[in-house]
Amino acid sequence: MTTVKSGPSLAEVLANTQIPALPTSAMKLLELSQDPSKGPADYAKPIEADVGLMGQVLRFVNSSYFGFSREISSVQQALTLVGVRTIKNFALWSAVFSIVPNPKIGPFDLRGLWQDSLRRALFARAVGRELMLVNAEELFAAALLQDMAIPFLLKALPAEYENLMNRRVSEKLRLSSLEREVFGWDHAQAAAQLCRTWHLPEDFAVLVERHPSLNELLGGSNPQVAAACVAIAALLPACKDKDWAEEVDFIKGFARIDTKQQINLIELLGRVDESMVDFAPIMNLPIPEKPLLAYLASQAS
Repeated sequence: MTTVKSGPSLAEVLANTQIPALPTSAMKLLELSQDPSKGPADYAKPIEADVGLMGQVLRFVNSSYFGFSREISSVQQALTLVGVRTIKNFALWSAVFSIVPNPKIGPFDLRGLWQDSLRRALFARAVGRELMLVNAEELFAAALLQDMAIPFLLKALPAEYENLMNRRVSEKLRLSSLEREVFGWDHAQAAAQLCRTWHLPEDFAVLVERHPSLNELLGGSNPQVAAACVAIAALLPACKDKDWAEEVDFIKGFARIDTKQQINLIELLGRVDESMVDFAPIMNLPIPEKPLLAYLASQAS
């Protein structure tokens, strides 16, 4: 594909984009995460100081997704039972969700973007856990936020992105490939820059930035398997897609990640579908009409 690079540079776009600050509670949680001596009692304080966030966290831990036999009534108890990483990443997603714009442009649908991101996040975490990676929760958060720059870019470049979104559907090409053709940069790089603007950990920014680069991540003598879990999740179909255009690339990439063939992919996709049923309502998102297993069935028929 020929690179045209007819549009503005990423630096120019972001310089002219009003990027809101993260809520105080999220910034405090990020600050706490830099100190390994901090525990549940410390993390509970900023969450309890934000009434809206506290309610979301308690609703989250009391959902069917976790299946506790009794109601969890305190934030500190939630942090102890579910884990600081899980609650921190949920709070981070909630914070980003609250400040991302919702431009009404072309076929773009913000709820659809978050719905797709959630399914990909559940998949990335599930693969990370199967491979016993220590940062499976970070993979969940990175996959969940990998496309968070798209609404900002749509707002900044509405005509250009309406054309790109339509081309993605009609030509069945990845948005990142189309962006690089036109601009020389993509939304993954933009999302990484947002991470850095908000002072998120650099490791997290890199996970987000490299999600369109599966082949690069798995090439060479030292494959970056954790980052590849986020990248392979990005190849899942969008919830509104009728067909799975990137299924072949997904299957090939998954085989390169699961080198020991220890993961039953059918069972894994089924668990992700089940998790979506439990998890989507927590985030006020619709359950996908077509589960992942149905895409495999339709391709095989």
